[in-house]
Amino acid sequence: RLLVPSLEGETLRAAKERADAEAIQVFVRNLRELLLASPMGQKRVLAVDPGFRTGCKVVVLDAQGNLKHYCAIFPTQSERQKEQAAATVRELCQKFKIEAIAVGNGTASRETEAFLRELQLDAPVVMVDESGASIYSASEAARDEFPDHDVTVRGSVSIGRRLQDPLAELVKIDPKSIGVGQYQHDVDQAALKKSLDDVVMSCVNAVGVEVNTAS
Repeated sequence: RLLVPSLEGETLRAAKERADAEAIQVFVRNLRELLLASPMGQKRVLAVDPGFRTGCKVVVLDAQGNLKHYCAIFPTQSERQKEQAAATVRELCQKFKIEAIAVGNGTASRETEAFLRELQLDAPVVMVDESGASIYSASEAARDEFPDHDVTVRGSVSIGRRLQDPLAELVKIDPKSIGVGQYQHDVDQAALKKSLDDVVMSCVNAVGVEVNTAS
């Protein structure tokens, strides 16, 4: 009467611990790959946060990741707005000598990428994982960096910087918000946090830090 429930509970606890450990390892592997993705380096970037109804938020970053210009374009609406969007993008690429275009992989990303490729610009168009960009854009770090800009501009800046240097940008976000694993709310939260923080430190140690430009 007493042994069976006790053994059941013990077995379930052991199985849950094993499952947690495996799930956390998946997080760790995915996060390490994401943080150590090859940076494009110090290039002038046009970053686009795609959208249908609200349009695409466009920002221009210099080689150090500083915000130089921002605006909105509507390439998926009417033909006239698409032409205006094309003219705006061409003008920005020419004016700021853009070397790469980063497109967030959220809503309307395929349509936006197709639109940019149609323009046949000199700069390569690269899809960037935007997981956690919205978390960053509403964070205290983003408010300190861009007190005069709204969350949409901050999100676009984050997308562009992820192309320039993924590690430098992603360390600003809580690792759990980057979307690198499953069931993060079901596993042991303390163990998950410790493991992910260890990965971030390990990656930063492995790469090193440019003290003059690091956040």
